[in-house]
Amino acid sequence: MAGVSLKCGDCGALLKSVEEAQEHAELTSHSNFSESTEAVLNLVCSACGKPCRSKTESDLHTKRTGHTEFVDKTLEAAKPISLEVPKVATESEEAVAAGSTSQSEEMVVPEVDKKLLEELEAMGFPTARATRALHFSGNTSLESAVNWVVEHEADPDIDQMPMVPVNKNSEVPKPSLTPEEMKLKAQELRKRARKKKEEEEKRMEREREKERVRVGKELLEAKRIEEENERKRLMALRKAEKEEEKRAREKIRQKLEEDKAERRRRLGLPPEEPAAVKPSAPLVEEKKSSLPVRPATKAEQMRECLRSLKQNHKDDDTKVKRAFQTLLTYIGNVARNPDEEKFRKIRLNNQTFQDRVGSLKGGVEFFEICGFEKVEGDQFLFLSRDKVDMQVLNSAGSELNSAINNPFFGVL
Repeated sequence: MAGVSLKCGDCGALLKSVEEAQEHAELTSHSNFSESTEAVLNLVCSACGKPCRSKTESDLHTKRTGHTEFVDKTLEAAKPISLEVPKVATESEEAVAAGSTSQSEEMVVPEVDKKLLEELEAMGFPTARATRALHFSGNTSLESAVNWVVEHEADPDIDQMPMVPVNKNSEVPKPSLTPEEMKLKAQELRKRARKKKEEEEKRMEREREKERVRVGKELLEAKRIEEENERKRLMALRKAEKEEEKRAREKIRQKLEEDKAERRRRLGLPPEEPAAVKPSAPLVEEKKSSLPVRPATKAEQMRECLRSLKQNHKDDDTKVKRAFQTLLTYIGNVARNPDEEKFRKIRLNNQTFQDRVGSLKGGVEFFEICGFEKVEGDQFLFLSRDKVDMQVLNSAGSELNSAINNPFFGVL
């Protein structure tokens, strides 16, 4: 049985003519060809007339265009083929064969509407793509050609010039629109494209505005939460300060009562009878209810602490004055160098510190009134940078200078 195709022994491609085999050999440098009884598929799309040479190519065409009906013309196009030298034929046979070959294989560019082609080229489409669009869209209008290009822009042969047999090159249908109408149609298409682009830009702007509003709301909410937390922190801080002042006032009141009782004992006076104090209690209560109670200030707490220190060590005036001088030196160093940590951190077990201040009752308490705190297992007194209050330090310096220079300080 004579072969109906040529098969490349190097890559397995099926070729339907000797000419195709020659072109394949020139492109791939393959030279091993043999006759095959397997025909090359010729599936022609019923909708657009596109020929497909394999099932894969027809499936790809269906996926791209949606055309599903194909006419199998494999047997019609299949002709015996041979690599042997053909026998000498008669003149009549040669004429018939030549006529049929030229008639079946002669392909030309299809005729399309020149004005529509010029319009498409003016819109920026290549000549081959515009010709292909007009041919496969029926050569009816500019809009249908543009729609065809949009639908088939992914085709691999979109920019190849279409070819049709001579006998199928039908006459160009006359356009249903006049040149003026075609120009108006082209303008309308451009106007639609611009309008669509503007609408898309407006939509994107609305989306961006929504995003900006959302981000703004989130920032405002975060700021509100931060302010609320700060307000709560300040309220808790003020409450703690009030409680501290209350405890300090109570401590001072108790100390005053103890000092008063001690002075009466030294003067040989009997202790004050609680019954004698009771009648005056309502007056005190009435006075408290009519006048606001002024809280004890830091300066008053410092003064009372220094007075207590001198009272507790009144037998050694030199030691008390040296303690006052040492306290003034520490406080002065912090006030002059608030950023230096070495002046804001004091080792409690330092022998010099213990001899001058630490061993005296009231020395460490004075530092705590100034803002120092015990840290690291009560081994250090430390004043953090954010708690350095220059007003408190200045008040401490003034109270220490008064205690040093006033000879009657703490006597009463």
